[in-house]
Amino acid sequence: MLTQTGSSAILRDDLGVQETTETDNIVRWDGEKLYVEHDVYHNGQLVHRKYRRNVSEPVARALLALVNRAKQ
Repeated sequence: MLTQTGSSAILRDDLGVQETTETDNIVRWDGEKLYVEHDVYHNGQLVHRKYRRNVSEPVARALLALVNRAKQ
């Protein structure tokens, strides 16, 4: 199930469009980086499917702590 991120579109002045994204909020690992996939829309039209946004370092550290705690 995809969910729209944020409550409003981002106005991209550099492109002259409103940008919105949808994600399933599943954190994935590609062997190197943690990321979440997003579908990116400009003015409601899909322009990029499964765009990878890296997970921030604090989120990655929190996930590592959860995994380590589960191993105990």
